[in-house]
Amino acid sequence: MKKLVLASIFLALLVIVLGAYTRLTDAGLGCPDWPGCYGTLLVPQSEQHVELANQAFPERPVEAEKAWNEMIHRYFAAGLGFFILVIFFTSLVKKMRGSHGPVKLPFLLLVLVCFQGALGMWTVTLNLLPVVVMGHLLGGFTVLSCLFLLYLRLTPYRIPGGDSQIRHYAKFGALGIAIVVWQIALGGWTSANYASLACTELPICEGDWFSNLDIAGAFSVPVADNYEFGVHDYQERATMHIMHRIGAIVTFIYLCWFAITLYKRSSSGLMKRLATTMTLVLGAQVLLGVSNVVYSLPLTVAVLHNAVAACLLLVMVLITYTMYRKY
Repeated sequence: MKKLVLASIFLALLVIVLGAYTRLTDAGLGCPDWPGCYGTLLVPQSEQHVELANQAFPERPVEAEKAWNEMIHRYFAAGLGFFILVIFFTSLVKKMRGSHGPVKLPFLLLVLVCFQGALGMWTVTLNLLPVVVMGHLLGGFTVLSCLFLLYLRLTPYRIPGGDSQIRHYAKFGALGIAIVVWQIALGGWTSANYASLACTELPICEGDWFSNLDIAGAFSVPVADNYEFGVHDYQERATMHIMHRIGAIVTFIYLCWFAITLYKRSSSGLMKRLATTMTLVLGAQVLLGVSNVVYSLPLTVAVLHNAVAACLLLVMVLITYTMYRKY
């Protein structure tokens, strides 16, 4: 089962990347229905099928490229759901045969991936409602983290020599995970409301940004029929972007402190390597974030920003789990 879990981790990461690509290419409504696309499991291609699809959904004419972006994301997400279903039944069968192994975590994963599927449906049926879009993003990161945690549970390893003197720093690792998740949520909210280009200058925003902050408006959900391309005004979008940047500064400072502390206080090579890895991933994420601003959100950089955020979260999960459990 361990190999299946590992394959599922890579698949979950791919689904996150495809989801980011779908969102960034404005393909979230590339297929206006769910789970199919214009009533079929494939994107309409022939002239006859395209004409029928356009008649059925006159408000959303077929755009083949966007539709394929959306459907490819759905295909891989469905494959991930199948993998998790197999993992759950495999763990259940092993438990019934008397083997020791986690069952609650595979069950949690099954519940999560089912809810994630529902969020995917609501993303379409509610016309990209920002709360749902952000929830769908966080759901993907949660599934990935739980799969990684399951893989760690199935992997027997220990810190050579114990390194018990840093165990009390585990709570700071858990806090680091919470900070990273909060920052991912802020990024998801910014992206879901099409505010990624609201500020084009560094380090915070152009103009008298502090006086123009609108916290209440930025985190509100205006009533609208369709949320594609956003419905907030510029001031509210700029506030979203600013909050994401401030969150990035807080995350950077905290994780740098945490990495330096681990490196200094740890006596094991493993923990020092993990601290170094976290620093490198954090640095890459900062560079990608700055590049998004300087180069006006290039698609490849923006997608990588999502992928590296997932990697940073996994590194934090690994460090925290190691400190809590592997002694």
